[in-house]
Amino acid sequence: METSKIYEWDKGEYKVTTDPKKIDKKAVHTYLTRSTWAKGINIETVSSSIDNSLNFGLFHYEKQIGFARLITDYATFAYLCDVYVLEEYQGNKLSDFIMSCIQEHPVFNKVRRIMLFTLTAPWLYEKYGYEPVNRKNYAWTISRKNIYL
Repeated sequence: METSKIYEWDKGEYKVTTDPKKIDKKAVHTYLTRSTWAKGINIETVSSSIDNSLNFGLFHYEKQIGFARLITDYATFAYLCDVYVLEEYQGNKLSDFIMSCIQEHPVFNKVRRIMLFTLTAPWLYEKYGYEPVNRKNYAWTISRKNIYL
């Protein structure tokens, strides 16, 4: 599979694209720095994370209004993170739109395991087949809270 192939999906005046040239890194940084999971993150870290991920930018015409990314080896594993839709666009089923685009992408359908760590919107992720991992000694993590502050 060619990992650099660009995919795009349209929903009226909204578009999701994997084109890395269209991702507005400053817009993503602006949101992430005030998010609950990446508060205080610097632009260099955001830029590097985008450069090394499969990105899904959500746009209203030319304005980036949402984002998600998969950290993946493109073969067996993907980690879904940094999913958001700007507050003023919420309630328009755009989180469903971006999630369905992610699930339609060939990489998503190829990998054996997709992980997600979140404390928000479980109702969204459950609709797309995500389940909590609550088995003893199964999922392990090193978590560095407030690393960007």
